[in-house]
Amino acid sequence: MTIHSAPIKTEQVDQLNVKVYENRTTMGVAAAREVSKKIKELLSKQNQVRMIFAAAPSQNEFLEHLRSDHEIDWSRITAFHMDEYIGLPIDAPQRFSHFLSEHLFNFVNLGEVHLMESSNHDKDECKRYTELINQAPIDIVCLGIGENGHIAFNDPPVADFNDSSIMKSVELDEVCRQQQVNDGCFQDIQSVPTHALTLTIPTLLSGKYLYCIVPGPSKRVAVEQTINGSITTECPASILRSHSACTLYLDADSYEERV
Repeated sequence: MTIHSAPIKTEQVDQLNVKVYENRTTMGVAAAREVSKKIKELLSKQNQVRMIFAAAPSQNEFLEHLRSDHEIDWSRITAFHMDEYIGLPIDAPQRFSHFLSEHLFNFVNLGEVHLMESSNHDKDECKRYTELINQAPIDIVCLGIGENGHIAFNDPPVADFNDSSIMKSVELDEVCRQQQVNDGCFQDIQSVPTHALTLTIPTLLSGKYLYCIVPGPSKRVAVEQTINGSITTECPASILRSHSACTLYLDADSYEERV
């Protein structure tokens, strides 16, 4: 069955390209098609593509359709993820490395996969992962936006648009932790870890091409602030409006048109 994935609305806010779709499925298909097209374009010009992926239920439809594109030469792709909880057992299903393995990495023959090992001491792991990130430029970042406007685990209290670090350990704010419960990842907020590792905002923005996938009514306030508010760490995702090649994919539930 062919899914028609034309947007029902497009707009540009500062440098940010915004595309709104009828539902999550058409949004996910459209994002996957455009990421796939960019991967193939880059692979026609260079030996490998380096990508960073978000791990969240908001990415489900996108990842499902991306992994089904068998024309992508995954063996020439190096994959990273952008954040990970501290303190969860290595086999915990809530770990973001587990999520990405279950939704993408186990389905495709990636050249390299670099997972954050949060069981290591946080300073040691930040050093190790920083060295991996710094080996070559990042080509593509596939991300989402949290209910508090975070990108990766850069919640408003710890977000820094001029962060000098590539990666850091952070304390998660309560809105962020509650979102993990709302998403069905944890039974209650007491079960959600209080700290995590995250790539910093400058690291995410260093990607040449950013694709931000944000469906659902719970993200409507964050999307509104991202698009129409001030560019401020009070809504970290607002900085996406300054990136020269970022597309924001929304569905009708996450986008509220101003009258």
